[in-house]
Amino acid sequence: MAEDLKRGRAVVLGAGIAGLLAAAVLAENLGPVTLVERDRFDEDSAPRKGTPQARHAHLLLGSGARAVEELLPGTLDTLTTGGAHNIGMPEQILTLTPQGWMPRFAQVQFLIGCSRPFLESTLRERVLRDERITLVGGVDATGLAGEASQVRGALVRDRATGDSAVLEAEFVVDATGASSNAPRWLAGLGLASVDEDVVDGGVGYATRLYRPHPSLRRDFPAICIQPDPDGDGRAGVLLPIEGDRWIVSIAGMRGGHPPTDEAGYVEFAGKLRHPLIGELIASAEPLGGVRGFRTPPNRRRHFERPHHWPEGFVVLGDAVCTFNPLYGHGMSIAALQALALRDTLRAHGFRAGLARKVQRAAARAVEDAWTLASGQDSRFEQTTGPKPSLLDKINSRYAEQVGKAAAVRPAVTAALLDAYTLNAPLSSLLRPKTAFAVMLRPRRRPDSTPPLTRPEVASLRLASPRARGADPGRKPDA
Repeated sequence: MAEDLKRGRAVVLGAGIAGLLAAAVLAENLGPVTLVERDRFDEDSAPRKGTPQARHAHLLLGSGARAVEELLPGTLDTLTTGGAHNIGMPEQILTLTPQGWMPRFAQVQFLIGCSRPFLESTLRERVLRDERITLVGGVDATGLAGEASQVRGALVRDRATGDSAVLEAEFVVDATGASSNAPRWLAGLGLASVDEDVVDGGVGYATRLYRPHPSLRRDFPAICIQPDPDGDGRAGVLLPIEGDRWIVSIAGMRGGHPPTDEAGYVEFAGKLRHPLIGELIASAEPLGGVRGFRTPPNRRRHFERPHHWPEGFVVLGDAVCTFNPLYGHGMSIAALQALALRDTLRAHGFRAGLARKVQRAAARAVEDAWTLASGQDSRFEQTTGPKPSLLDKINSRYAEQVGKAAAVRPAVTAALLDAYTLNAPLSSLLRPKTAFAVMLRPRRRPDSTPPLTRPEVASLRLASPRARGADPGRKPDA
């Protein structure tokens, strides 16, 4: 029987999505939690310096939203009451895949559209209602205290005074994000190096907020224009968020980043694979300037692999795996890993071997999202990283066939959305019924124009009379 460990204080390094949710889990299952964050929280709704990506479009997919709700009941109501959008998929989003426009029909999945700062501040307010959790801002995490067999706390430094201290703890979670120094900290304890995989498309983003034309403020769908591996790699997302605003992020691969000056940004948006986003922002009111961001690569650190792993230490969130933000998986993975932390604690108890079990569960949580992001990005010639294996090429070919079928067969669309939103495993796309539908010869070509309803076309024409997307063709009425 595994040895019981001493219960006591936990320390969570990083107060982003992963850290906040981990703190909620640990407070419920272990005891007092100190939440350590390098940033200070003087303005609840302002983007934090430690999350430069916070100014860009973020998606909380259905799987992540359900995980958040399970950990912090009532959060989704708070978000939607505050202005976040519950966007049904595929009904309320226009998606242009490399194969064509995805059909729209009654909701089978959903995502939450809101700004990253609004989501974080909502989670932070709810988490800090728990008196067992204390947030300490303006403090850097600098290392781990303990030895190779047992982490006994975290080394921290006050950013204002430079004073250093040891926060003793029986359990430490590193949720410091993509810049995590966990591999170096573990090496400092005498542990083996951590393997990592890197697939880098060199993606760059530019984002601007807009106030939509009055005719488009109610119920106009979100838009996602995916990059085409056989094209120039440009992509764009228009997402309704709180405050009756749109957040519009456009992106390009290495060598083709969008400009951050106003004229260049507008021109780039208008030259996406379809001009709809460009036409919509031409009719909207800009709110502030254009913000640029160079994303980190798809990077997966295999903390689950070392033969020896210290008790009392776990790595979660972007510190484990980062993805091309275009696929929108990062925040949902953080929520699913927090759920894995809770479930492993409940199943195993606070006993020897817990940290290793949690780390393996966290690795399983990223598997499908990593396969999707790295596999898709590997198809672009601008991407650097390991060359695809024969199995990778076979999977890529099948994924392309799934995309073609999803553009014309709603049953495949639904199956693809289940997998994309992480509500079903990727392997579900190989189930006989789905595989048969994928391999059938299409009866028609995918739509080349957006599947807008007649009321949406009317609203679009009011806002932008010359809009080329405003042709309902043979699309269904609302």
